[in-house]
Amino acid sequence: MAANVEIYTWSTCPYCIRAKALLERKGVKFTEYCIDGDEVGRKKMAQRANGGRSLPQIFINNQHIGGCDDIHALDAKGSLDSLLQQTAG
Repeated sequence: MAANVEIYTWSTCPYCIRAKALLERKGVKFTEYCIDGDEVGRKKMAQRANGGRSLPQIFINNQHIGGCDDIHALDAKGSLDSLLQQTAG
């Protein structure tokens, strides 16, 4: 079983598209919450992300990873793959 990956996005956000592309290149299945115009969804995201309101916001196994730059930084230092292989506990 793979990690539970969730990503909050806007449909036209270039950072969201870039973060999703990284996950897709790695063959990762993820749940996307497109919150275009959804203030309730954005509030829920901000609560989960410790107040973060920028997009995307990414979670792996309910752990807040951060945004696009954060997930690419994890990948660059070789830490992302191990996170993606852990199952939700």
